[in-house]
Amino acid sequence: MPFVPKKTKQKVEAGYKTIYLRQSVIDEVEQIAKDNSTSFNNVVVSMIERCLEEDRGEEQ
Repeated sequence: MPFVPKKTKQKVEAGYKTIYLRQSVIDEVEQIAKDNSTSFNNVVVSMIERCLEEDRGEEQ
């Protein structure tokens, strides 16, 4: 099943982090964002949240 970013939510408490990514990863994430009419940030957050949900599911 292809990855689909979550819809943009209302603002919640958040913080900032800087990460360094290979340019090829940036290009792929930017393409996903473009294909889904959303932001690069929303795609990255959606991916991280999905990974964390899957990890929590495996722990149970």
